[in-house]
Amino acid sequence: MRGIVIISFLVLQSLVVSSSQPAPNFNFFYWVTYWPGAICDSQKGCCPPPNSKATSDFMIHGLWPQFNNGTWPAFCDQTNLFNISKVSDLICRMETKWAEWGVWTCPSNETKLWEHEWDKHGTCVQSIFNQHSYFQTNLKYRQKLDLLNILKQKGIKPNDGFYGLDEIKNAIKCVIGFAPGIECNEDVKGKKQLFQIYICLDNYAKEFVECPYVPDRSCASKIKFPKFTKKDSLSESLSVMPSVLAT
Repeated sequence: MRGIVIISFLVLQSLVVSSSQPAPNFNFFYWVTYWPGAICDSQKGCCPPPNSKATSDFMIHGLWPQFNNGTWPAFCDQTNLFNISKVSDLICRMETKWAEWGVWTCPSNETKLWEHEWDKHGTCVQSIFNQHSYFQTNLKYRQKLDLLNILKQKGIKPNDGFYGLDEIKNAIKCVIGFAPGIECNEDVKGKKQLFQIYICLDNYAKEFVECPYVPDRSCASKIKFPKFTKKDSLSESLSVMPSVLAT
């Protein structure tokens, strides 16, 4: 009888603790990935990550809390900044799926991107994530969604060909149930090309949801899916480049 009472107390205690967790004070998340080939094929150029295991695939940019009115919180807690020791068991996977192709400096610095993503966005979602679970959640969605394969199955390949913007959105919608947002940049000839994909999650980052809005990045009705430039053909003579992933 005493055992039953103790178990009942523990169950009740867990319910009280879970119900006391504050609800997120934002409305949804963007989970954003980018195509490195679109950086390398731009006028800014790119640098391969040094000693990186990264391959020709979509890379994680980050998980960003958003408000429905088009604004977002940022840099919410300067007392809990990025500490790489807290994600030490994730580093190998992050080097593969979250590589930084010279978007900050050349040579590229993956740690700089990870630091920026936690300090700007992660510190604003600490009611849901600590540093480890924030990065782990990004990796979970990267493993769950093989965007390159999803597009290839619909005949959309990184071959410098031009594809309908709606065609790209619908290929992803067929898998997750909701259309993503697409951000474009320009190649060296000024042609619009696939750069970033925005996928919306609920405010606990548990489920895909309809995007309340997506950034208007002025994509054309048909956009280029640039080839992925091989590492040995990239210029390594660049010094410092402007950031193109400043969010």
